[in-house]
Amino acid sequence: MLVLSRKEDEVIVIDGRIRVTVVEIRGNHVRLGIEAPRDIPVFRSELSGSGAAPAQLVLACPSKC
Repeated sequence: MLVLSRKEDEVIVIDGRIRVTVVEIRGNHVRLGIEAPRDIPVFRSELSGSGAAPAQLVLACPSKC
């Protein structure tokens, strides 16, 4: 596992196709923005362990995705 420290508005790019932006840090909560091509599913891991099919996040993707 790679562990990185980021501040608000800083971005991590994965494989040149996925951008993870730190949108807001408020106490112990961090809001992330994820930009990914539509063919890459993005899931919240805590939902996938429930036995039910995981709920896929619906991403608002700009036209460049």
